[in-house]
Amino acid sequence: MVQAHTREQIVAAADDLFYRQGFAQTSFADIAAAVGISRGNFYYHFKTKDEILTEVIQLRLARTAQILADWQGDGDSSHARIASFIDLMIMNRAKITRYGCPVGSLCTELSKLDHAAQGQANGLFTLFRDWLQRQFAEAGLGAEASALAMHLLARSQGAATLAQSFHDEGFLRTEVAEMHRWLDDTLSRTT
Repeated sequence: MVQAHTREQIVAAADDLFYRQGFAQTSFADIAAAVGISRGNFYYHFKTKDEILTEVIQLRLARTAQILADWQGDGDSSHARIASFIDLMIMNRAKITRYGCPVGSLCTELSKLDHAAQGQANGLFTLFRDWLQRQFAEAGLGAEASALAMHLLARSQGAATLAQSFHDEGFLRTEVAEMHRWLDDTLSRTT
């Protein structure tokens, strides 16, 4: 029980540090210090940083899947569910402005490193893309659903990247408002 709890703490700390500092810049010592355990205890749970990365990606996949399931289960319209996706940027605006999108920053870093876990991390984008595609299809835009999902995903990533680059929450708010207008206009074609 205590071992499982320590392992969960290590993964949670690594998740946070990988987001704030980057995977390559985060050391075992950083993670051990964040959890408050010795390096020996740390190595008992994880032998390599790649093992931790795998667990972090699995944690993020599970959290993302849960968020999407919650939105789906709320009984709202597809329009409201897509709006929830857009609003996620506002809910996380301080972190996005400082560190970027947690999905985009991890996928980009792993791509630059040509890391074996890159494909697994890209699964986060796949979850969002597939979910958005289903929402647009449900809204009556089946023929365009895939392209619309990718457009919104790309636009949100671009907004997050620029908001981080310029440390500008106002820009992020403006872009979110523009995405909402685009969504309203796009879905108005189905009525």
